[in-house]
Amino acid sequence: MRNIFLSITRPLSLPHWWQDVLLAVPRIYMGVLMSFYFGSSKFGLPWSPAEKNLGFFEVAFWFPGDVAEYGGVFALAPAFLAWMAAFSEAVGGLFLIIGFQTRLFSFLIACTMVVAAFVQHGGHELWQQLPATGFLWVSLFTMVLGSGRIGLDFIISKKISHV
Repeated sequence: MRNIFLSITRPLSLPHWWQDVLLAVPRIYMGVLMSFYFGSSKFGLPWSPAEKNLGFFEVAFWFPGDVAEYGGVFALAPAFLAWMAAFSEAVGGLFLIIGFQTRLFSFLIACTMVVAAFVQHGGHELWQQLPATGFLWVSLFTMVLGSGRIGLDFIISKKISHV
């Protein structure tokens, strides 16, 4: 079990510290945008806008309806899928900022961004797809590389490896 946890958690370390800093910048910036801008307007967190009137971990009332309109599998469980998407943006963004379970939350965000870019905004102008595709690309490279040295994943995996 420890080996599975380590394989998911242990980030790749680049040869020089400044490379890890460069790796951390888009991850942290994406996390801030996801958690404090996009996610907090759909998911109840302490910093969610007051006018949204969201309870803690509550999804905005309109979001499951939007998800159901995508049809197919989305119409089968819109409340659950809306909650997962909002959670991955709001909480996943926060975890990306601190570099905790970076690969797991990058995967959740990538799934959400595939739907946002190609289902929600599919058929619209490219400019409407651009934010979601940008987040998708960043989440793909953080899914592969992890947090680098600038994150809790590095500290945790280093401690567990030496136990």
